[in-house]
Amino acid sequence: MDNRTNTIAGWVLAGMGAALGLSIVGGMMFHEGVPEKFGYPIEGAEETGGDAGAAEVPIATLLATADVAKGAEVFKKCAACHTITQGGANGIGPNLYATMGAAIAQGKAGYAFSDVLKAKGGKWDFENMSAWLTSPRKFAPGTKMTFAGIGNGQDRANVIAYLNAQGSNLPLPAAPAAGAAPTPGPQPEAEGPAGAPANPGGKADPTTDDLANKAAPATGAPSIDPAAAVRGAKEDAK
Repeated sequence: MDNRTNTIAGWVLAGMGAALGLSIVGGMMFHEGVPEKFGYPIEGAEETGGDAGAAEVPIATLLATADVAKGAEVFKKCAACHTITQGGANGIGPNLYATMGAAIAQGKAGYAFSDVLKAKGGKWDFENMSAWLTSPRKFAPGTKMTFAGIGNGQDRANVIAYLNAQGSNLPLPAAPAAGAAPTPGPQPEAEGPAGAPANPGGKADPTTDDLANKAAPATGAPSIDPAAAVRGAKEDAK
């Protein structure tokens, strides 16, 4: 084997060794395994389902402290698809002037609403608008609206107050009283045999003392003891 062949063999072996070394180092740096969390975080997105048992605050309660000015800021997210001025043109979405209290998916200068939203019926009251803004896809599965929704309850209340101030001006709903308990209704009267009232007329039930008094013979009354009656008959015969 000449020197040229030895040189080529040496380079081949060196290359193989380098490749093996790089493979080992790469395996140490980029080890395989199941990631703890899939996907990439999106800035500004809210995670849901952290505390599934937490009670949701009623929209009527949140509206009591709603800020129309802050709602106008939140509405800027909607301005790409909606106008809200009186007589404004429809865009990707319908014009939203005087929407609160209006019929769902009707009017708006002939805007082409989706059939699923038309089928909802009813009006845009505060509860319906809150549900719609929370998740349009849950409110009307199959809707054309691609907006993900407003997860923050106070932001949602603020933008609803802003919408209401634009040509609707509906009175805000009364917030439910904190810790209010339902008033108990009249209790049914206990029943005796065959459905008859157990204590008609409200009279007190007889006690054992009353029964004892009724069973005791009056003074001077003949004894009801049979043995005593026999003894009395024998004495009379003497």
